[in-house]
Amino acid sequence: MEIKSTLKVFSEADVTGVPGVAGRGQLVKQLAGSTEHPSERLTVSLVTFEPGTHEHLHWHLIEVFYYVISGRAVMKDIEGKAYNLGPGSVIYASPGIAGSHSWEIKEKLQLIGVRATADPEKTIQFDVDPSTKESTMPLDRLAKRQAINFKKSLY
Repeated sequence: MEIKSTLKVFSEADVTGVPGVAGRGQLVKQLAGSTEHPSERLTVSLVTFEPGTHEHLHWHLIEVFYYVISGRAVMKDIEGKAYNLGPGSVIYASPGIAGSHSWEIKEKLQLIGVRATADPEKTIQFDVDPSTKESTMPLDRLAKRQAINFKKSLY
């Protein structure tokens, strides 16, 4: 019996970056879980933030893991507690509003982000008003994530 390799090897430099949710100042290179680099169960991104970028308080439908490669930032949780991040910092954000976090980039930051799904319907994030805790999602962001009509349950 002959076995054909399914191993995929490529250079991050060959992956095109796109603006992230924060817009200008955030570049996301999807290394796994994209059309070009499919994955069955996870999404892995190399994310670069420019100094001064601020990603407002938000939460995810799924758990997210971050590993800071370089740079400095301050992350805040739903209670307003601040965490100083730098190279080697590990962040786990549980799914749901209790895992809410914001980013304030102090020095050019590069990190690896791992999301526990490759399903674009589940990789969406909700903005949180820090004072009321009300969660919202812009329609254009839902459309970008193919989540206008949910094909399957989110649970």
